[in-house]
Amino acid sequence: MFPTGREHLVPIGEFLLYAKLYGEKTNNPSVIMDAGYGDYSKAWDTIISEISKSTQVLVYDRAGLGKSTKSPNPRTSLHMVGELKEMLTKLDFKPPYILVGHSFGGVNVRIFAEHFPEEVAGMVLVDSTPEDYRERFLPTMSEEFQSAYNQQFIHEGNYDEFMESLKQLKECNTRLEVPVMVLAAGKKAHYSKESQELWNAMQKELVDISTNGELVMAEHSAHYIQNDEPDIVIHAIKRLLDGR
Repeated sequence: MFPTGREHLVPIGEFLLYAKLYGEKTNNPSVIMDAGYGDYSKAWDTIISEISKSTQVLVYDRAGLGKSTKSPNPRTSLHMVGELKEMLTKLDFKPPYILVGHSFGGVNVRIFAEHFPEEVAGMVLVDSTPEDYRERFLPTMSEEFQSAYNQQFIHEGNYDEFMESLKQLKECNTRLEVPVMVLAAGKKAHYSKESQELWNAMQKELVDISTNGELVMAEHSAHYIQNDEPDIVIHAIKRLLDGR
């Protein structure tokens, strides 16, 4: 049975952020989940039930998505992280946190960890977007793929704002000292063998953002590992909750 979350609409300046809390506060860190570009809190439905047995979990809709209203701020990661931080304060949702970020959400949680390292106990990157995606990876894909990729930026900010977020990520120079689990999808849709190998290599490089990083390949997953192999994501989060 899916757990019933506690819903909140939190005022952040002139707009509202929707958050849903599951589970109860324990001696474990709390878990915050950040979805991919244009996606919202329902992206985590497959794993919340299991994780919320061990600690409290917060999922939310970034401004302009799901049940959240639009923000007047630019849709770049630094603004999103600032909005998340304010929401956590208003909810009295205290650290330490384990941050879980899927795709573009991985960019956001990395920037959060850069700016608030004392609040972060660990991080799980779920097929996270690397900072050099545009320069290194995108050119290896077909023109059709690149065209479709460039045209997707209508749901949450535009192409330039997304690329500004990746630039902000490149400016994160602090090597983390908390455990980071990098989960990489091994069966990406529309990827050639060469593109998949490059993606795997770039995911492996993300391990080096921490002195305690580890790569886990989700061999049978496309981009949404939490849907295709949810146990891999659950296991990674639980390992960090257990301090392993």
